[in-house]
Amino acid sequence: MTATVLQAKGITKEFPGVLANDHVDFDLREGEIHALLGENGAGKSTLMNIIYGLYNQDEGEIIINGQPSNITTPNDAIEYGIGMVHQHFMLIPVFRVTENIMLGAETLHRDKNRTPPFWKRGIFEWVRQLDFLERRAVTKKVSELSHQYGLDIDPDAIVGDLPVGVQQRVEIIKALYRNAKILILDEPSAVLTPQEVEDLFRIMRELTSRGVSIIFITHKLKEVLAVADRITVMRAGKVVDTVIPEESNEQKLASLMVGRDVLLKVDKKTAHPKGDVLTVSDLRVVDHRKLDVVRGVSFNVRRGEILGIAGVQGNGQTELIEALTGLRPTRSGKVILAGKDVTGKPPRVVTEAGLGHIPEDRQRHGLVLSYPITDNIMLCTYYLPPFAKGFTIQQKAVDEVTRQLIKAFDVRTPSPFVITSKLSGGNQQKVIVARELSRPVNLLIANQPTRGLDVGSIEYIHKEIIAMRDRGVGVLLVSAELDEILSLSDRIAVIYRGEIVTTVDAKDATREQLGLWMAGAKPESA
Repeated sequence: MTATVLQAKGITKEFPGVLANDHVDFDLREGEIHALLGENGAGKSTLMNIIYGLYNQDEGEIIINGQPSNITTPNDAIEYGIGMVHQHFMLIPVFRVTENIMLGAETLHRDKNRTPPFWKRGIFEWVRQLDFLERRAVTKKVSELSHQYGLDIDPDAIVGDLPVGVQQRVEIIKALYRNAKILILDEPSAVLTPQEVEDLFRIMRELTSRGVSIIFITHKLKEVLAVADRITVMRAGKVVDTVIPEESNEQKLASLMVGRDVLLKVDKKTAHPKGDVLTVSDLRVVDHRKLDVVRGVSFNVRRGEILGIAGVQGNGQTELIEALTGLRPTRSGKVILAGKDVTGKPPRVVTEAGLGHIPEDRQRHGLVLSYPITDNIMLCTYYLPPFAKGFTIQQKAVDEVTRQLIKAFDVRTPSPFVITSKLSGGNQQKVIVARELSRPVNLLIANQPTRGLDVGSIEYIHKEIIAMRDRGVGVLLVSAELDEILSLSDRIAVIYRGEIVTTVDAKDATREQLGLWMAGAKPESA
């Protein structure tokens, strides 16, 4: 029988007003992928943060390789061979790959024998020589690890210039560099494209084949069934069940997660669109390098319909949406929203024209993380009734509306006054969705609206988006999830290298055909 490398016994952790872990038992075997599945707020990340030393448990113990451990800090966890890749990467964008990996572990490869003492060469030259030798050793080690595990990383690349999927590889190598034999991946696919997810799974299997044991935290049912050896489901701070993929399916896992039957397919009626609410004509946008990334894009969104934009990440979707919402200047073209020319206008002007926006990057463009939930709920309308009377914020109204939205959108928080940065990624997303879907708008731009959410929340948000469509709101949907595009959209526009290559009715679209167009194949009518 395969050896057990980690056991968590009776782990209990309570925060003010929330019992995050309630006598949780969990174990991990050598060379396996053990998925930890659950809704946002189920206690998954809390348990892993305890194992990694970011939190200290109130009760229970952690056993590593059959021996009781004393993990109180991440340094302790690293000493026990535990590494963690967080949902939001802990990397410094302006540093090179090597510099990020060696940060915090600078003495692992210091060659003291080859470095003359400072009294012979001078203190500054001595320090410079140490740094040079260490960088060279780390670069060599990174190259070896990259080759060994098929991670394909340039040690000298600037991290900020790397795609998200490659940045994740840097985080994995950072853990392996510290000799991790137990790897915790917290929502590793939340920001990845479908192609990057497949690459991640390949890397995970390669790691386990070499003896690394992986805890895979997620809420995505298809992924756990595709890659996990065992699946443990948590709900409301407790372990509900542990199953193997061969004996389960998406519907059973969803029911275990939520505690009720969940509708996994979108239930919607035929759309009855009316006049255009958004018209985009020959729009051209450049990126930070002044290169054309949106190249003469033209399309329209009608009231009472959902237009989905399908495309592999990096084909201009981000810059297109930023231009439509006032976050990026346009080079040329025109944007008409509800009869108003909003081309190149700032975000407030576009918002006042009736735009609701669920941004792709929730932390950068969707929230002020240092503000409480109450302040984030009123970000778009803080100067309007009922939140304001003249120049005075009506705090009672703010608190009341926030409590209503927290309940309606199931934001897991003990209080409306919690600082938003303290929420899980999924609950941060719920705050944005609650704010944007609760306002009267003409057009909703939903850019990755369910990224980081569990099946219960996805079901609810899909229903709300369909309800907005049925109320006559136009919806522009951008999603890396092709299933989401096919399920929600009435029409689908395919974007490739900054151009709309075709637009089709969703009922006539197939995954295979969309995939070919997204990869650059020309439509037959072209």
